[in-house]
Amino acid sequence: MTTSGKVEIPQWVWDFHGHICPFMPIGYRMGQIAMRELGISHIGDHGAFGLSEMGVGHPQTCMIDGFMAVTGCTYGKLMMERLNYGKVACILFVPGKGAIRVYLKSEFQDELGKQEFFVYRKKGIEPSQVPADVVKKVVDLVMNASESDMFKIEKLPDFTFSRPKGSFAKMKCSKCGEYVFERYVRMVDGKPECIPCSDYNQTWVNVLKGMQ
Repeated sequence: MTTSGKVEIPQWVWDFHGHICPFMPIGYRMGQIAMRELGISHIGDHGAFGLSEMGVGHPQTCMIDGFMAVTGCTYGKLMMERLNYGKVACILFVPGKGAIRVYLKSEFQDELGKQEFFVYRKKGIEPSQVPADVVKKVVDLVMNASESDMFKIEKLPDFTFSRPKGSFAKMKCSKCGEYVFERYVRMVDGKPECIPCSDYNQTWVNVLKGMQ
């Protein structure tokens, strides 16, 4: 099914995100589509996983807030993860029901990039400081465009994803004395240390530091 017409987003979602921009509603629409395709509604507890294909250092990551808000797949509930592919896409996976990937079409990204809003953003101007009429124009484009113009929707029949079983087990770091959940403890010279104290090399930390 392809929908058209203006998408309605509750005010609390905009308030949660903190500013008005085009990418939060893109993520919201991605989540709506994925839930519809899988035949589920907002998830209150657990049992599903959202995976953003974005990484870090991209303004488009605003889409994650929209996706989390509409689906209920949040980082706090361990239901959201980043795949760090650097693509404007999200996956919703529900064990027993399957997985849906929603990608923002390259052609739509090209059209979106022509909007005056991005002239301001590329100068480092925050979305809340961009003139309201410029923001409204780009957001209206995202809210009113048809799914067929915006998104590529794929079923992923072989997709699997799971997390380690939850555990309350923890140990004290022998250096700083702070508690560490056991799966993150690193043994150094036979003594337990937390990751910062052990100087353990984490690729994702290097990414955050701009080293990759």
